[in-house]
Amino acid sequence: MVHKDDIRNGGWVFALTSGIFLLLLSLTVAAQGSSVTPTDDAIARSIVEKADKVRFPVDGFQVDIVINSVRPDKDADMRKYRVLSKGNENTVVMVTEPASERGQIILMKGRDLWVFMPEVSQPVRISLAQRLTGQVANGDLARANFAGDYNPKIIGTEKIGNDSFHILELIAVDRSVTYQRVVYWVNEKSGWPLKAEFYSLSNRLMKKCSYENFQTLAGRVRPTRLVMEDALRNGEKSVLDYSDMKLRDLPDKIFTKEYLKKLD
Repeated sequence: MVHKDDIRNGGWVFALTSGIFLLLLSLTVAAQGSSVTPTDDAIARSIVEKADKVRFPVDGFQVDIVINSVRPDKDADMRKYRVLSKGNENTVVMVTEPASERGQIILMKGRDLWVFMPEVSQPVRISLAQRLTGQVANGDLARANFAGDYNPKIIGTEKIGNDSFHILELIAVDRSVTYQRVVYWVNEKSGWPLKAEFYSLSNRLMKKCSYENFQTLAGRVRPTRLVMEDALRNGEKSVLDYSDMKLRDLPDKIFTKEYLKKLD
């Protein structure tokens, strides 16, 4: 005969055992869930790093850039630049046209930016987000290091034409970078970037960018044209055309404020 106290105690033991099981199960699920995020982030980062290498060489290089900007209420504006870059942390941007601005040079070291103007004795500190010309910010030319400037995650996929694209959300590592948030489409197979949307600190869509006209530059197929459109003012856009890209062994001394006056 089973005593009612035994039943009561047995029920208590069962409840305790069940509680421990559920606790262990929840801890296991939580542990598994926590391991998913780093894995996903690692995959997202590898996608962004691959797209960075498609856009620009990892080693030292030189490239010429022509920027044509249009606005509905103004004449078209054309400017030319020569960019020297080494790795992701050192860049020099030289104005080659218009002639009136020739000699102006931007130096990037990490995320620090200075502009040297012939009529000013000392370089002036500027920001990556500051407008360079048209829809182009300083950081668009001086620093295009998405992998180093943003924490990426995959937020979806999209079929466009015959290709599938990763959709990534890039969140700025701090406020010093060019944009605070970027939504980025990258081809799943080729790793080529397709387009991007750039957002402000208040999460307002500022610009849209498309990567176009893929051709071989410096030994690899890359986008040779970027079209940047103002998301707030219809009809305002800048078209950046890249040409004459070549790999160069650039000495570190080039990327110093003291050396700026020696560049031509």
